[in-house]
Amino acid sequence: MSDNETNRLVKGALLLSIAGLISKVFSAVYRIALQNLTGDIGFYMYQQLYPLLGIATMLALYGFPSAISSLTATEIEKGKILSWKGFYRPILLILGSFHMILIALIYFTAPLLAGLAGDARFIVLYQFSAMLFLLVPVLAILRGIQQGRYEMAPTAFSQIGEQLIRVCTIIAGAWLISQGVFQIHAIGTTAVLASLLGGIGALAVLVLFYYKNRKTPYAGTQASSLEEAAPWKKYVKTLLLFGIAAAMNHMTLLLMQLADTFTFVPQLIAGGAEETAAKEMKGVFDRGQPLIQVVTIIGSSIALAIIPAISYKKLKEQRKQVITYIQTAIHVGIFIAVGAALGLFIIFPEVNQLLYKNTQGTSELRLLIVAITVSTISIIGASILQSLGMIVRTAVFIAISFAVKLCSNLVLIPLYGVYGASIATIVSLSVLLLLIVIELYRKLPGIPLYRSISWKSLAAASLSMIIYLLMMQGMFSAFMMNIRWLLLVYVLFMSGSGAGLFLFILLKTGGLTEDQIKILPKSEYLLRIYKGRKQP
Repeated sequence: MSDNETNRLVKGALLLSIAGLISKVFSAVYRIALQNLTGDIGFYMYQQLYPLLGIATMLALYGFPSAISSLTATEIEKGKILSWKGFYRPILLILGSFHMILIALIYFTAPLLAGLAGDARFIVLYQFSAMLFLLVPVLAILRGIQQGRYEMAPTAFSQIGEQLIRVCTIIAGAWLISQGVFQIHAIGTTAVLASLLGGIGALAVLVLFYYKNRKTPYAGTQASSLEEAAPWKKYVKTLLLFGIAAAMNHMTLLLMQLADTFTFVPQLIAGGAEETAAKEMKGVFDRGQPLIQVVTIIGSSIALAIIPAISYKKLKEQRKQVITYIQTAIHVGIFIAVGAALGLFIIFPEVNQLLYKNTQGTSELRLLIVAITVSTISIIGASILQSLGMIVRTAVFIAISFAVKLCSNLVLIPLYGVYGASIATIVSLSVLLLLIVIELYRKLPGIPLYRSISWKSLAAASLSMIIYLLMMQGMFSAFMMNIRWLLLVYVLFMSGSGAGLFLFILLKTGGLTEDQIKILPKSEYLLRIYKGRKQP
């Protein structure tokens, strides 16, 4: 790979990361607006469909495009031109066949899925949502080919466009429901329609980019046409094994929600809850999902920015430097995750009131907040393993975690209700983290990944922030709870000042080394605080 191609690849990876961050923030924010407009029952109905819609999105955005881009880049590096007979047709046939089977499976098992979810009204909605998978092969091949040519802008802009259309459609539908134009059950149809419109919008963006860039030369001057017989076995293995594994590596939290979709309400009813109350409790429980998503994004985004500098090849060639990157990613992730979880745990009553207009479910969701720390560290660890070439293995770990969540829900929800679902999430993510940590130590023997963390600095920063937040909460919280705009100012101030104090104490007590700080964004400002601790 030439220096120019490497530069384009790094810039493209950054662009994709930014687009992913924007899309995930949109996803969290619109779900809060949805709950505000339709209440916990409306939110429950949306969340019953969201995991299925999310799986289609992940396959079309991360899974199959990654596999296709790998195939594309390989053929271009060989100096070949991609042809219809040798490349496009077999890939479309493989993906098309796979998704037609998937569509048929979802369509005909919709009564069974609705039965597991505990609501027969979802039969038609599950069947309708299956149609979304028709778009996946085309979206995947357009994204994958252009990514294989180191053109990341089409994927980034199509992702943002898709999310904007989905958000606007869902919020518009929720507003019409809140005004009495449609019944509350229309939120399910709105959710599927929003995903379909978003997918069509993304397709339009990708087609525009494809025709704009189609004459750009990507192979060598002696390029030969890829007209020989298609390597079907290679294509099937890469697309279905690598593609699905790559998608699963982005679906950790989504799979947790999928398990809740088919077990939460039925198990609550089995535990003695009334049906309507059980659905409302599911809606209340789902309030925690956007919060976990946002904090996990914040917690992992800085650490994940370091990951592109890690690879198995670099580990062999520049071992000391890569180890520093790996340790920094893990340390930063742990510090941010612990600080964010502790801070959110303390001010959660105010956050719940601000976002959802009441404090219902505060105790149960405070327990779920513990999952933030575990999920953030797990995602960072999984990303490191993936960068070292262990994509399929991390997908297997995530599948095991999903199975643990499913079984834990079946046992714990009838016994402990919503608390049981929170415990099940923490247990399943802890199993995932344990598997990842074991694999990291197996892959990187003799490297102090967690022992090298300054636990004293973390304890000092955490304790300082906890004392500060509790003091501020005791003085001002009672005056803010009934005035929403004041509560917004309060929550923003508490979050910002608490995070600032946590970071200041962490750096002052030597939580990160100077070499680690230099890797981070805006390191010059952080180094001033760090070096200030050494001044007499």
